[in-house]
Amino acid sequence: MTSPVDLPELPQADLPGLFDDSVPPGVYRLPSVGPDALMQADAAGWFGAVVDLTGVDNKAEFMERCATGLELPDYFGRNWDALADLLTDLSWCGKPDGYLLLATGWSGFEHADPADAAAAAEVFTAAVGFWAVRETPLSILLG
Repeated sequence: MTSPVDLPELPQADLPGLFDDSVPPGVYRLPSVGPDALMQADAAGWFGAVVDLTGVDNKAEFMERCATGLELPDYFGRNWDALADLLTDLSWCGKPDGYLLLATGWSGFEHADPADAAAAAEVFTAAVGFWAVRETPLSILLG
């Protein structure tokens, strides 16, 4: 199946570049998203979080996994606008040097619910764009 969402792949060797500014912030596909990315983010002073999408096949489950994995505030409304709002106001997770969100199981979610995966990718891309013009970058890796 061809993906409905056209996003660039980030080679594993380029992962450190996210943290030293040699790779621009973005939403990237990274087939092997693992704990190494979180360790690198932590070492660089970035906030890192994992959203495990394994077995997710609809928007409601996606939102619940975002709420859990990102430890979103209780007032999270579990809709696209609420997710966009919280991803552009990350004050609830401190003031790190950058933000890294890992979405594991992305391909399964994308296959099960292409329309909502595309909507999620749009929200992610807009949030990355918001942070790109600020001092604190956001990158999102879809694995």
